[in-house]
Amino acid sequence: MAMKEPEEICDDAHEQIFERVCAIDVAKDSGKVCLRLAAESGTGRRVSRVWDVAARSRAVSDLADHLAELGVQKVTVESTSDYWRIWFYLLEARGLDVQLVNARDVKNVPGRPKTDKLDSVWLAKLTEKGLLRPSFVPPKQIRVLRDYTRLRVDLTAERARHWQRLEKLLEDALIKLTAVASRIDTLSVRDMIEALIAGERDPRRLAGMARAQMRVKHADLVEALTGQFDDHHAELARLLLDQIDGLNRQIETLSDRIDALLADLPIPPGPNGSPGAAAHHHGPSSEVPDAGASPEASRPIPPPIGTARDLADLLDEIPGIGRHVAEVVIAEIGLDMSQFPTAGHLVSWAKLCPKTIQSGTRSTAGKTGKGNRYLKAVLGDAAAGAGKTKTFLGERHRRILKRRGKLKAVVATARSTLVIIWNLLGSPGTRYTDLGEDYFVNRMDKGRRVRNHVRQLEALGFEVTLAVAA
Repeated sequence: MAMKEPEEICDDAHEQIFERVCAIDVAKDSGKVCLRLAAESGTGRRVSRVWDVAARSRAVSDLADHLAELGVQKVTVESTSDYWRIWFYLLEARGLDVQLVNARDVKNVPGRPKTDKLDSVWLAKLTEKGLLRPSFVPPKQIRVLRDYTRLRVDLTAERARHWQRLEKLLEDALIKLTAVASRIDTLSVRDMIEALIAGERDPRRLAGMARAQMRVKHADLVEALTGQFDDHHAELARLLLDQIDGLNRQIETLSDRIDALLADLPIPPGPNGSPGAAAHHHGPSSEVPDAGASPEASRPIPPPIGTARDLADLLDEIPGIGRHVAEVVIAEIGLDMSQFPTAGHLVSWAKLCPKTIQSGTRSTAGKTGKGNRYLKAVLGDAAAGAGKTKTFLGERHRRILKRRGKLKAVVATARSTLVIIWNLLGSPGTRYTDLGEDYFVNRMDKGRRVRNHVRQLEALGFEVTLAVAA
């Protein structure tokens, strides 16, 4: 049997052999530093120098100067909680080549004792042989933007929890207001709660405060507002509403600040060295349908974009992507798509594709993993929203929903959305063009489907005669 042609697999950029490396095993108050370099004896052997450095700005800055003087080529920092930040930021600011690695990926070695000294030496040995996969750390401007967007997400979740507490308080007072109103945060409900706090207890007067479409529910509101709301409920409701109002002001302040940061954030140049004029990206793949299949192709081309705010407006054209979602996506993955060579790399990093497990001739799919919770949350919301639209993504979501269920449909649609985002960010100025709801129908082999249906009917005992509809 002839030998098969061997497959050549090239090393990644980080898989290099380094002469001078440093690794830091991070703790809260200090770090165990290991420096690996050639022995001064000239025997060709390598030695490790290990010492402790306090996790203070001055001590870490002195370490950075020392490593720069020695010509260290690569520094590895272990990602322990948030304690790695002082090491990564100061060493990076000194101009050193720093990589952040997940401790889970480097310490699973059986038979090796667990000490900080041995951990730092092991990290240094792996670094010099290029066996570590660095984690993605965005540049400083993106990190600043990300701090604002993440705090806004957390405050929004906290506001939702306060609304839930207020709803439970009303239930304790036997007020069934949310059984009639669609949401508790509407203006009509707010007016009724404010009146209850002020001392109004007449359900008819309270129901008369309804606005717009809630007015037709007057009788139901009178019944729902008949309860036992007393002074202690009023005091607690006042506290909760004040908390909600404070969170609203903080969220609005953060949104204004995020918009200003995006306006000051320039986009990286495209493949030709400049953003250039806008082009069109057709859906999540590189295939372009026949002419006329996408009615949006005739839209006027927008002017060249120059800031991240303009890019967020272009991402807003993707079905399911709103302005806030676009801002979070930019803050989490950055603007430089060269960090992810292909869309598949970005999808894999975001944990939106199942892990492949292959052994022999058998291949199975594992779980997707946790990934970036902020990114996955907004992409999941965008996928659920896109599933309700009459677009390419909406039809894709519904097709998968029928076969695989809701959760897999959300993940698959989120993956397609992220592929589109990678293409748009990777080619600044590119504009999204939807492939249309009928994209899958136009690509369907009608003859094959007819034959399948005829074969199924004949198997059930029917005689089938086909005639073209008039």
